[in-house]
Amino acid sequence: MNMSFASVFLLLLSPAAGFMHSSAPSFGRAPTALYAEVTVALIKELREATGAGMMDCKKALLETDGDIDEATDFLRTKGLAKADKKASRVAAEGKIAFASDASSKAVMVEINCETDFVARDSSFLEFTDSVANAALSLDGDNLDDLLASDIGGSSVEETRQALVAKIGENIQVRRFAGRGGEGSTVGGYVHMNRIGVMVELEGGSEQVAADVAMHVAAMNPAFAVAEEVPEEVLNRERKVLTDQALESGKPKEIVDKMIEGRIRKYLQEICLVTQTYVKTNDKTVGKYLEENGAKMKGFTRIVVGEGIEKKEDNFAEEVAKMASGGK
Repeated sequence: MNMSFASVFLLLLSPAAGFMHSSAPSFGRAPTALYAEVTVALIKELREATGAGMMDCKKALLETDGDIDEATDFLRTKGLAKADKKASRVAAEGKIAFASDASSKAVMVEINCETDFVARDSSFLEFTDSVANAALSLDGDNLDDLLASDIGGSSVEETRQALVAKIGENIQVRRFAGRGGEGSTVGGYVHMNRIGVMVELEGGSEQVAADVAMHVAAMNPAFAVAEEVPEEVLNRERKVLTDQALESGKPKEIVDKMIEGRIRKYLQEICLVTQTYVKTNDKTVGKYLEENGAKMKGFTRIVVGEGIEKKEDNFAEEVAKMASGGK
C-alpha cells in the first residue's frame, strides 16, 4: 500500500501512533499539554533542519513543548551518543579539501568517513569546505585548535558530531597542513577529492604552482630537492647498490665509480625538481620552474586514508561462525 508524505505525518500525529496516550513519552518527564500543537509543519521543519527521522523529531518536539531550537539541541544531544558509538568504526574514505586566501596562504584538510557514498554527500562536502576555510585563519597545524574553530555559529567539533547524527557514519577531521604566506606563491591541486597537493614557490604564479602540484599528485616524489634527502637514505641505497654490484663479480674500484653514477640517477628519480615534467615530457620540473621565474620551496602531499588500516571482512569466516552458532 502506497502512502503519501502527508499521510505519513498525519499517521504520526494520530492517537493510534501511540503519542497521545498518557504513557507514551519515555523521556522521564510528564506528558506535555502541547501535544496538539506539535503539527506536521513543525515536524517537517525540524526534520529538514536536522536530518533526523520523523519519529525522532516527533518525540523531540513533545519533550521540548514544541520549541524548535530546544528540540534541535535535544536531537543533537541524542546524536552525540550515537556519534560516540560510531567513533570506533573505521573511517578510511573521505575528502581532501583545499582553500587559499589573498595573502598567498593555503591549507589542505583531510576529513574521513566510512564509505565513498557519504564522501559524495552534499552535507559532507559542504562540511569539508567549511573546515578548510576555518583552517585558513589558524597558525600552525594543531588539530585541537581547528576543532575549536567556529563555522556557522558552532565549533567544528560540534558541527562534526551533528553531521554524524544526521548521516549515520563515523566522520573524523583527521589532519590539516598549511603552506605559504608573505614572500611565497602557493598553488594546489586535488585529484578526485582523494589526493591533495600544495606546492610552495619563490616567485612564479599560482598557476605554475598548481601545474607542479598536478605533477606531484601523479608521480609522488619523495623529496622536493636533493638537499632534503637524509644522509641515512643515501647510505642505505648506496649499500644496496654496492652489494648488488660486488655480487656480480666486478672489481671494487669499478664498483665505487658505478655506485656514484647510480646514486645521481636515484636522486633524479626521487626528487621533484629533477623528475621529467609530466605535462610536457621534454624538460625537468626544475627547468619548467626556471622558465617561469620560480624556485622550489617545498610541497605537501596528502592521500585520503593513508596509514589507516581498513577492516577486511572475511565472508567465509562469517558463514562458518553463523553455522557454528556464533562459537
